Amino acid sequence: MISPVILAGGTGSRLWPLSRELYPKQFLTVTGEQSMLQQTVARLSGLEHAAPVLICNEEHRFIAAEQMRLGGYEHRGIILEPVGRNTAPAIALAALQAVNNAIDGEEPVLLVLAADHIIENTQAFKTSVEKALPFAEKGLLVTFGIVPTAPETGYGYIKRGASCEGRDTNGSPDAFSVREFVEKPDLATAEEYLASGNYYWNSGMFLFKASRYLEELAKFSPDILDVCKRAIAAPSQDLDFIRVDKAIFATCPDNSIDYAVMEPLCVQGNNPVMVVPMDAGWSDVGSFSALWEVSAKDDNQNAIKGDVITVDSTNNYIYAENKLVSTVGVDNLVIIETKDAILVVSKDKVEDVKLIVNQLKEAGRAEHKIHREVYRPWGKYDSIDFGKRDHVKRITVKPGEKLSIQKHHHRSEHWIVVSGTASVLNGEKTILLTENESTYIPLGTIHALENLGKIPLEMIEVQTGSYLGEDDIVRFEDRYGRM
Repeated sequence: MISPVILAGGTGSRLWPLSRELYPKQFLTVTGEQSMLQQTVARLSGLEHAAPVLICNEEHRFIAAEQMRLGGYEHRGIILEPVGRNTAPAIALAALQAVNNAIDGEEPVLLVLAADHIIENTQAFKTSVEKALPFAEKGLLVTFGIVPTAPETGYGYIKRGASCEGRDTNGSPDAFSVREFVEKPDLATAEEYLASGNYYWNSGMFLFKASRYLEELAKFSPDILDVCKRAIAAPSQDLDFIRVDKAIFATCPDNSIDYAVMEPLCVQGNNPVMVVPMDAGWSDVGSFSALWEVSAKDDNQNAIKGDVITVDSTNNYIYAENKLVSTVGVDNLVIIETKDAILVVSKDKVEDVKLIVNQLKEAGRAEHKIHREVYRPWGKYDSIDFGKRDHVKRITVKPGEKLSIQKHHHRSEHWIVVSGTASVLNGEKTILLTENESTYIPLGTIHALENLGKIPLEMIEVQTGSYLGEDDIVRFEDRYGRM
């Protein structure tokens, strides 16, 4: 049975301001009604597979878990990377976990997928996976090569070798040996690749036995395997999350599966790496121009999401999150409006959006890292207004959820219930507040907020004090393990 492994790390800085460090692109809903993570899980339907394992950054754990819950998707755990170390170590953690949990000598076959890809033709995706499975079961390491539709310079390429046994209904080979993995080419070279018919885009998707990946990793990158073995030797289970040893994992080399395993395998004799072609409307959505390509468009080739009015405007990608966005006489632009930022960029210059992110980091601003609306395991908050000594938030607490028992050294808080019922610990007293009722939390007072009701609790919080940072918090008890 296939054991899916979904890589849900990364920050996606080229999709700023939609994508932020604490809410990156894999969690965004940019096409359809589901996030890219949810779409990745949904396209497994129809394959015979176990529940997937997710791998994500520790800071994203509650978002990943909540999106799986909202989608109604089962999973076998979310492995948390305390620090990012690229795909080779991440897949090693999943492979070790799969082998350790194998029952009765079974050989888990890992289907490694990225959580931030778009695939329009789900049936073609499943067909390619089914073609690849017999090769993986024989001990070969299979990658999926995207049939190129243009001389793309933003992707790495895979050069195919000899065809393998097996033909599809059109008489084309099911798979080829891999001659080499090729870096991102210039335009002239990409045009040569496209004309030859012997190259595919490198999708970053793989299918292989967990034991075979670990075997090859031991040959070519034993230092990565050693660190990962020690880091996951005694994992701790925390709700849905599987935690590895942070101090040990931090010493792991940073390397991709291509560099650590696949490319070295391709230069040795008896190369066990295969490529299965996939023609499924794939995109890694690495930029706003790529997002425009895969989005539905109006008669003027505008891709629009949100409250947008256009006049004499063509070939634009316009995203309105919070306000009406209107355009007159513009062409080939990307216009993004969020609650705290607006981006206007030519579609020809979208690769340079990351330069804006770099400037925000250098200036010490928060917009590269968080949205104005921030998700927490208990719900979310929206920073409505921020002054030098005051901060106003709209807080939403999900039914049955509770914020940590805590206190602050530098601020006091005034809570006003807008809708629902709040159970409030305020010092030594616990009180119930309903619509239009309020309470005051003095500086240094131990307090907590809980929604015991059946509907979301909506409230306004007004903070005042000399320091209003989110790190001014002392937690005494937290059901989500944030101490």
